[in-house]
Amino acid sequence: MATFLRFPSPTTIPRDGSFLSSSLVPLQNPSSHSFLPSFSSIPAPDAHRLCLKAQAASGAVHGHSDRNDLVERPWKTNDARLVLEDGSIWRAKSFGASGTQVGEVVFNTSLTGYQEILTDPSYAGQFVLMTNPHIGNTGVNPDDEESRQCFLAGLVIRSLSICTSNWRCRESLGEYLAKRNIMGIYDVDTRAITRRLRQDGSLIGVLSTEESLTDEHLLDLARKWKIVGVDLITGVSCDAPYEWIEKTNTEWEFNKECSHSENFHVVAYDFGIKHNILRRLAAYGCRITVVPSTWPASETLNLKPDGVLFSNGPGDPAAVPYAVQTVKEIIGKVPVFGICMGHQLIGQALGGRTFKMKFGHHGGNHPVGNHVNGRVEISAQNHNYAVDPASLPAGVEVTHRNLNDNSCAGLACRELNLISLQYHPESSPGPHDSDPAFKEFIQLMKANKA
Repeated sequence: MATFLRFPSPTTIPRDGSFLSSSLVPLQNPSSHSFLPSFSSIPAPDAHRLCLKAQAASGAVHGHSDRNDLVERPWKTNDARLVLEDGSIWRAKSFGASGTQVGEVVFNTSLTGYQEILTDPSYAGQFVLMTNPHIGNTGVNPDDEESRQCFLAGLVIRSLSICTSNWRCRESLGEYLAKRNIMGIYDVDTRAITRRLRQDGSLIGVLSTEESLTDEHLLDLARKWKIVGVDLITGVSCDAPYEWIEKTNTEWEFNKECSHSENFHVVAYDFGIKHNILRRLAAYGCRITVVPSTWPASETLNLKPDGVLFSNGPGDPAAVPYAVQTVKEIIGKVPVFGICMGHQLIGQALGGRTFKMKFGHHGGNHPVGNHVNGRVEISAQNHNYAVDPASLPAGVEVTHRNLNDNSCAGLACRELNLISLQYHPESSPGPHDSDPAFKEFIQLMKANKA
């Protein structure tokens, strides 16, 4: 009669990985009747150590005292470094791509949606540190992409899930990053790094798996690299105009009040636009033409749009004066809606100033006070720069404020048919409290058309 090893459910896996699944497969040795758990769904290197433990357990069951025939496969060891410009060095384990990469380290407090974060172009040039300690358990699927590729510099997490458990999963997080040449590290103290970023502000860092590079060399790379004043928009924008028609999938539509009765033509400037912004506009009945960040204002106006949207995007708004000039030439001629980078460009076009925040806002749980209706909205945010409200001219109203630090989170100028938000009303990932902002944009276009 065959002997079986029974392993507990994956939901009770201890941190040392001493057991995993209850699925059973035969040992490779045909003379043995023992069975071991299947490791096909568990990424290396964790499968190696789990396999070793299970093999050892099997030997104990059969009374084998000689373990010389077992192939020793070591635990994953620290093979990566994160070197910050303040001189601190954080040893970690790598997943995804290998090599050396420089970026600005920011932390994100979202509990879900790491795939949407990975494909948000606003993270170009940045390492995203997730404060949620457990990442990777839902895997990756083709439906949650927010752009055509990953633009961030790297991913920093505390604990990498050894298995995936979502029915929509098509591949693991590690496989996904490796295919896209994106570096990731895990088993690093993300809590300690987050506290350092909150105290000292965003820091430049270097991720490396190359042992030949000294700590001093990596530190020098971090201290010489700059992100302030760099145009990051050009690298994430589309190359040519295109039409967008996809709406929010019926399965995921949460706002049954979306009107499809009127068909407004919106020109959307792609400064790093997220797909869900376009889906939400389409769900509200808009016909959308997406144009590159350098598209001339005159060409946009020649299309005779009902409205213009200036999208989110990465980096310093002061580093893209051509975009500010485009906004200047369009506002006042058609209704305008700005989101994140678009909001900052509108602030500059109106004569205001922008400044770099200490560590920015990155997460899906930021409370915002809406001064127009008196509501508090929980919002998804991702920005390192903000508009200085004291620098804005008369007639421009601050409509929203971030309730964590009182920074400007929204603007309006009724005379110019203009609204803007410093956060993501499409919230992918994130809450849907701010989705009515799209309806407000529709109302602006409707009133202007009348």
